[in-house]
Amino acid sequence: MTEPKKTLVVIGGGAAGFFCAVNAARLHPNLKVILVEKTSKLLSKVKVSGGGRCNVTHACFSIADMIKRYPRGASFLKKAFHHFFTTDTIEWFKQRNVVLKTEADGRMFPQSNTSQTIIDCFLKEADKYNVEIKLSADVKEINSTPKSKNTTTNANFLLKLSNGNQLYADYICIASGGFSKSEQFEWLKQLGHSIESPVPSLFTFNIPNNTITQLMGVSVENAVVKISGTKLLQDGPLLITHWGLSGPAALKLSAWAARELAVMQYSCTLMINWLPSYNENSLRDKLQELRFQLAAQKIINRNPFALPSRLWEYFLGQCNIKADSRWADLPSKEQNKLIKTLCAQEFAVKGKTTFKEEFVTAGGIQLSEVDVNTMQSKMVPGLFFAGEILNIDGVTGGFNFQNAWTTGWIVAHNINSTALQNF
Repeated sequence: MTEPKKTLVVIGGGAAGFFCAVNAARLHPNLKVILVEKTSKLLSKVKVSGGGRCNVTHACFSIADMIKRYPRGASFLKKAFHHFFTTDTIEWFKQRNVVLKTEADGRMFPQSNTSQTIIDCFLKEADKYNVEIKLSADVKEINSTPKSKNTTTNANFLLKLSNGNQLYADYICIASGGFSKSEQFEWLKQLGHSIESPVPSLFTFNIPNNTITQLMGVSVENAVVKISGTKLLQDGPLLITHWGLSGPAALKLSAWAARELAVMQYSCTLMINWLPSYNENSLRDKLQELRFQLAAQKIINRNPFALPSRLWEYFLGQCNIKADSRWADLPSKEQNKLIKTLCAQEFAVKGKTTFKEEFVTAGGIQLSEVDVNTMQSKMVPGLFFAGEILNIDGVTGGFNFQNAWTTGWIVAHNINSTALQNF
């Protein structure tokens, strides 16, 4: 008599869930794989990532360097990446005729420049390996099924959906992403897991009523952004928007300072050094040199720091330096203001804004409760986790997707192994 197929239910139709489902179905032909998604859309973050191009991963091939991009979960991923890393991601897509290209900053995108290529690849894999997809299927409760002679199924879990339907599963992979509110984790707590409370990460800073927002669209290649009164700072490209400050420097800072900023209720003072190669003392010396070197030239026409012209003019206006002022005539009072503005300009932050719909949650399942080599719960046999539901998050640049691919693949690889069949 043929033994009935075991069933894996994957909760979450995002990057981690889909990668887990298609790989599990491919690697274990005798496994029935069902993917449930609470909304009516699949792979929504994949679709909008990278401005609609999908930042699949990052061209970083050293695990030691890679883990430096994760404010939370670095030690866990250091072990996980030995199972499936960026090189494996590139090869996985290549085998499915999706070639990735590397941009100057290390981000990797499909050569087609559209996220639809990635989505189509996953949908094709799901169809090829008979992954059953259920949309608008919101899981509200997971129970272990009692083992008795009266039980009509040998499955280990019973999932109750918001529409009243039920699913039985031998294995469950929870890949439902990050949650914005702690109460959304309640059904996971009922399984015995503890949750690191969720807070937003990867957002931009609102600086209302500040005149610099009139320069929206202006960016600098490198600036240092620091939260005043702390040691929290990041550097990189910085973009001025109509609501405040964005770009990699701001986003990285929001990630590394996610918990501190939540405690501050997103109200703080940012200090920006627009010229990271200078401090106030060295810039004072440089300006003294410029007084002689550019003596007869107008300050407004001769920007010696290669800053965007609109930004340079803004700085001069902030320091009350007149448009016809020459370098030789720069008064010490205005010079000191310019030094302070260029090296330590302060901005009052009031609130945050989501970055192009690419938001990440810091928090989730405590990593100490998960086996890094299988992604199986240490508390509930047959229960697995993948992606952002874990207390792992990275900065922008393809790092969060790599976490999704890695953890999803580890689950898929280990589902249905003999070690997991002894319940």
